[in-house]
Amino acid sequence: MRADAESLKTEIADSIALLRRHLDWDAAVVRLAELNARAEDPELWNKADEAQAVMRERNRLAAQVEGVQKLEKDVADALELIELAEMEEDAATADAAVADLRAYAAEAKRREIESLLSGEADANDAYLEVNAGAGGTEAQDWAEMLLRMYTRWAEAHGYKVTMTEQSEGEQAGVKSATIQVTGTNAYGWLKTESGVHRLVRISPFDAAARRQTSFASVYVYPVIDDRIQIEINPADLKTDTFRASGAGGQHVNKTESGVRFTHIPTGIVVASTQDRSQHRNRAIAMEMLKARLYELELSKREAINAATEAGKTDIGWGHQIRSYVLQPYQMVKDLRTGVEKGNPDAVLDGELDEFMAAALALRVGATRSDASAQAQ
Repeated sequence: MRADAESLKTEIADSIALLRRHLDWDAAVVRLAELNARAEDPELWNKADEAQAVMRERNRLAAQVEGVQKLEKDVADALELIELAEMEEDAATADAAVADLRAYAAEAKRREIESLLSGEADANDAYLEVNAGAGGTEAQDWAEMLLRMYTRWAEAHGYKVTMTEQSEGEQAGVKSATIQVTGTNAYGWLKTESGVHRLVRISPFDAAARRQTSFASVYVYPVIDDRIQIEINPADLKTDTFRASGAGGQHVNKTESGVRFTHIPTGIVVASTQDRSQHRNRAIAMEMLKARLYELELSKREAINAATEAGKTDIGWGHQIRSYVLQPYQMVKDLRTGVEKGNPDAVLDGELDEFMAAALALRVGATRSDASAQAQ
């Protein structure tokens, strides 16, 4: 068998071995069988909270176990196909199968990183909020490009995306927008994307075709579920209602259905224009506020536990995490991990896994270093 296939086979086998070890494979398979049996028990569904907890654990474990099993089968099929192709001297088929192996190696590495998502809220859905920086239309267009990038990434990974709030720009783009990304580990993957994103390009809005630098901030926080109780004092809230903005005509909301909450002690502001009902938007905005307060508490804990500056993730307007350069050369560089890609168009189309995996590995490494230091 060709050397590149052997190398990929070894690389994938190493990743799968780490996955099995992290999952405690035999125990995970037994636990999944137990959860499947419980899910088939009609009595369980008379207890809504318990049923929800069982299905949450079952779905998470099934995704991990079945994902590894499918990966092993796909790799075995590709290796068998390479052997047959070489026997028949079919170079094209062998090359295609090796390309499949490269994709499986990337998936195995991604799953290896994903298996380390053991944070308190990593398995939860996520809210992702984008805000344009100073600079008017340029920054607002950049914010919309980021929104599209994350939507493409989410959809490519089978996540559901729901627009929760959007404030249109004056000429183009968006001033701000919030989406909800629904699916297992959505928050765990997206949490490292919080920070300031910088774009350098020739402005499409400048008649002189000058190069412009634009900034937009991204903020990610987990959707909290019934297991997490967040108490909010009504006296700490300022409530505003407003008409949802739109493109005009029939799309403009004629009633004040939009709801905005300002949490006075923290200064956190959330808004929802997702529904035509003010009552429903009020409930959505409250869920978002609770999620923001919960994420704030998680961030405080992480800051306290971080062992090194490299392991800390500052969430603030002044912390730039990534540069997207379209002119004079083409490159996207993550300033935390050093990961670079020379194809900005692919990144802006949602190819973010390499950046996310590197940032997660950095966090995991910092957490492990901290744990070792505490043990000593």
